[in-house]
Amino acid sequence: MDHDDYMKLALDLSQSAEGQTSPNPIVGAVCVKNGQIVGTGMHVKAGTPHAEVHALRMAGELAKGADLYVTLEPCAHTGKTPPCTDAIIASGIRRVFVASIDPNPAVSGKGIGLLKAAGIEVSTIQTKEADFVNRAYFHFIQQQKPYVTLKAATTLDGRLATQQGDSKWITSEQARTDVHNLRHTHDAILVGVQTILQDNPFLTTRLPHGGKNPIRIILDRRLRTPKTANVVTDRAAETILFTLDRAEGIESFRDFPLVRVETINEHANFLEEVLRRLAKMGIMKLLVEGGSYVHSSFIEQQLANELYVYIAPKLIGNGPTLFENDSRPLIAQSEKLHILNTKQIGEDIRLHAVFAKEVPTYCLQES
Repeated sequence: MDHDDYMKLALDLSQSAEGQTSPNPIVGAVCVKNGQIVGTGMHVKAGTPHAEVHALRMAGELAKGADLYVTLEPCAHTGKTPPCTDAIIASGIRRVFVASIDPNPAVSGKGIGLLKAAGIEVSTIQTKEADFVNRAYFHFIQQQKPYVTLKAATTLDGRLATQQGDSKWITSEQARTDVHNLRHTHDAILVGVQTILQDNPFLTTRLPHGGKNPIRIILDRRLRTPKTANVVTDRAAETILFTLDRAEGIESFRDFPLVRVETINEHANFLEEVLRRLAKMGIMKLLVEGGSYVHSSFIEQQLANELYVYIAPKLIGNGPTLFENDSRPLIAQSEKLHILNTKQIGEDIRLHAVFAKEVPTYCLQES
């Protein structure tokens, strides 16, 4: 194995904790001595030891004179855990290979600087791959907003539902299971109130091995969500209703322990304010499963970062589409995407893409 192989292993380790570490990044670490792996680690959850600490603890005395491969610059500040740089320096590590520079101002460049000042050799490798893995964290830190992923299931002719609103089920059971994996890796799931009124969904993660339920976000300007809705009564996860400050009935939701109402001024940009509030709550990754109006709003306001579309081999000929807009008469005005990959799931095709306004270099190659 060479340097790239060890870093690839660290990247694989980091991704096994995807969806568990927010608002922290996902990080993996591998400690190597004389061509042998003597320690591995990953960050599992915010507030617990970081990947480097796990790897160094596993290595023990063998860390002296060893190399450490870590997917993100080691932290140099005290947060819920002590600085990783202190642990690395104390362990006697000889060389550190880092994939990404942490964009967090409390860390950026400082971690590497402290390691070099202690006489440790530091090199960067596989930066693009590591940046892609932590794209949500980078966006969250730099933009102070959640990283927004749109999810939609459509027929081959691009319909989200029939003209009468029937959408169960457009895609196969295998595709729906894949969607539950997406829910598991996101901090929150968002829909519009129309989805609640029409479908009364649970918006939970239902996988054979369990899974983490995301916080449920409902856009409901007039507070029309019924008190009998599953997202209100089931207590399976927290539910946050975003409404206008002049909406009626806000007090009536106080009897539901896992439901809270957030009010927004009617003169504010509703979606922008929702995202700012969610970021302050520590929500880093947001999955949007809304209907045509919600998806179109995120796209039109350029608030969506990437997109999963599950395309079923069916034709229905009418009904709402993913992006409804009548103000773009020219192809040159179209919303462009960069496709990361496509995958067949059951009888359906899953397309994964990022919005192409400003595609970061780390999105040009999927990890």
